[in-house]
Amino acid sequence: MEFAPDVTGRPIWRLLLRGLGVYLPGWEMPAGALRVRPGTAAGGFGPPAYLDGDAGFGVQIPGRRRGLEPDREIYVRGRENPSFGIVVAGPAAAIGSRVVDAGALMRFARRLTFEELFDTGDADSVPYAVRGARAVENVVFLDRAAGIGLCAEVDPLTRTAACPLYVRIGDPAQRTVRAYAPAQAVRSHS
Repeated sequence: MEFAPDVTGRPIWRLLLRGLGVYLPGWEMPAGALRVRPGTAAGGFGPPAYLDGDAGFGVQIPGRRRGLEPDREIYVRGRENPSFGIVVAGPAAAIGSRVVDAGALMRFARRLTFEELFDTGDADSVPYAVRGARAVENVVFLDRAAGIGLCAEVDPLTRTAACPLYVRIGDPAQRTVRAYAPAQAVRSHS
């Protein structure tokens, strides 16, 4: 397996490292993302994750439950046209879908962002919450109990979402985190 240096210079990588620092302090951070090819299970990559062409990674979740409230941290980049990134930590079942891909993860992150920014006692918060939800461009989801994570990003040119990173979280005795990227570049962000 080889490292994928094209992924580590992007905002999604920086958001992943921030999220790991917040939700897994003291764990060994990944030095880079290992490349994987469709159909391979080498080096810890494999179920519940899968590769889906240009869409990147997806994860199959055994169950789904709405109403679970995962922890979250929202980050904002830029002033003129801010883009939002969100790190979510909790059970993957909270996403509410048995198959979690870039689209499902982005919808979930935007809903959480709206809920976080919307103040039920202030009608003026609605436009800000809507703009914030629409501006979510990077999402990191970490499920420590299941030992998995998934990262989604929006291509700034095409506005399509893809998951260029899949994360395997080792058990508490190992305290390691591995990141995986598709063998072919999902999107190029320069």
